[in-house]
Amino acid sequence: MSAAAVTSIRPQPLPPEGPVGIVPGVHWIGAFDPGLRSFDTLMKTANGTSYNAYAVRGSEGMAVIDTVDAAHADSFFARLEAVARYDEITRIVLNHLEPDHSGALPELLRRAPQAEVHLSPRGLQILRALLGGDFDRYRIVPVTTGAEVTLGDRTLRFLTTPNVHWPDTQCTFLVEDGLLFTCDLFGSHYCDERLFDDQVGDFRFALDHYFDRLMRPFRSSVRTALDLIEPLDVAIIAPSHGPILRTDPRAYLRHYRRLAGPRFSFGTDRTLAILYISAHGATGRLARAIRDGAAEEPGVRVSLFDLEGGELHPFIDLIEEVDGIALGTPTINGDAVRAVWELLAQLVDIETRGKLGAAFGSYGWSGEAVRQVETRLQGLGMRLPEPGLRVKFEPSDADLDEARAFGRRLAAHLAGRAVPREIDLAELAAR
Repeated sequence: MSAAAVTSIRPQPLPPEGPVGIVPGVHWIGAFDPGLRSFDTLMKTANGTSYNAYAVRGSEGMAVIDTVDAAHADSFFARLEAVARYDEITRIVLNHLEPDHSGALPELLRRAPQAEVHLSPRGLQILRALLGGDFDRYRIVPVTTGAEVTLGDRTLRFLTTPNVHWPDTQCTFLVEDGLLFTCDLFGSHYCDERLFDDQVGDFRFALDHYFDRLMRPFRSSVRTALDLIEPLDVAIIAPSHGPILRTDPRAYLRHYRRLAGPRFSFGTDRTLAILYISAHGATGRLARAIRDGAAEEPGVRVSLFDLEGGELHPFIDLIEEVDGIALGTPTINGDAVRAVWELLAQLVDIETRGKLGAAFGSYGWSGEAVRQVETRLQGLGMRLPEPGLRVKFEPSDADLDEARAFGRRLAAHLAGRAVPREIDLAELAAR
């Protein structure tokens, strides 16, 4: 079905308590939660949210695509019962098993035990935990990209799209209608009972904020998912939260591609950002020496930033784009300084896995800060090819020479001209 054909249907939503037709034989059967103000402690939700679930009727059975949060199960079952009998349900598709999607599942299976359950292989462990001893009672069939099941005159095709934003996530494509059920991809926490993107209010902020808070740390996984989705003839995008996207779905695909892509590129050059804070100038002197050494390596662009001189958020955007960071901090009261910890805490919101990381700093007595920062960088999935640089009191000429050599080694690792090496936690503890 073409996007133009879908546009011409424009089904009007029924009252909020009823199911909503999307295309003939396919209904939204989810729930609205306008009062929600915080989701998973990860983000604020000024407009509440919707939990989107769907019922698909074929000539040989019904499929239910996802469920809702357990607190809204009554609305889900009322809408489902308005379009299907439980004995008609032949398939239950679980695109993702986070509680807001699977909360009504145990009761649905109790009412429709004959249904075959389809989910990604990585969802099996979560499903087993959810169902407990009842797991083996049901017909559970893991599926991967390209697998299909039939409802007679309708076909469900599965796409494995892990880590957007959980490892178990998949998408489901209703082939004959061009209707793509994307789970959290293309979602937004925006509750509007009019439901369709051409009828609700302005939800652009909610769409981008949702990406920024949930999808941004997994941009490479989002790009991989888009590689699977973009070749499809998609007429409607039906996410698990927020409006159903039926107006120019290709525009939403292009927008997500922009959000998930690099904001700026230096071509083949690698980039190293040196960020530091200095109590009395010693760590700053090390930072400048590291910069000077790293700048000697061809093909590596090196930048230097004093964290005390700016707001943290722009540095988060910077770190997301660069190939490596070296983070400098003095040790004060046996710890890294607060601004460094605040920066590190915010790095969970971006994709850091695989970036080069390093730590350095001056100290007066115990010098724990560098080791603490290294441990946190490793916890963020960064690779640390060089042990951190620690200097007691003011750096000597020899210390500054070593700082320049440290910078050269970091740049060489970025440029691929150093022997690959990774320090481990045991090595950090021994220092």
